[in-house]
Amino acid sequence: MTSRKRERDALALADQLHSAAIHLLRHLRKEDDASGLSAPRLSALSVVVFGGPVTLGQLARAEQVKPPTMTHIVTGLEKAGLVRREGDERDGRLTRIHATSKGQKVLVAGRARRVELLASAVERLGATELAELGRGAQLLKELIDSMRRAQ
Repeated sequence: MTSRKRERDALALADQLHSAAIHLLRHLRKEDDASGLSAPRLSALSVVVFGGPVTLGQLARAEQVKPPTMTHIVTGLEKAGLVRREGDERDGRLTRIHATSKGQKVLVAGRARRVELLASAVERLGATELAELGRGAQLLKELIDSMRRAQ
């Protein structure tokens, strides 16, 4: 296989993966409506729950928004009892955002709803397709890991 053909094949496959990932996440995101939170609030809460306590600046960078926007999002999460702000033990100028147990429960329940919806579709696959999908999921994880290392 020539390097030009390999490059074209890689671009075509990357386009298919991109499209499939977007469609899958859009479909699963419908389950998020049950949480009663907006997508930006759920996303920020996810960073706090799974990434541990973070500063407002770290959270804004992770979510790719400006600090004033993140302040608004965190204030909403705080009013809902999903996060709390605490002063940093080492640097009194910093405030860290922590998930509350309620915030953790909201995220765990949302993830369970998404996984259950996806599992119901996976259950309908035959043995061969299940094996192929399992291998594909492993390859996708490896691909994501290699992309992270390359950054």
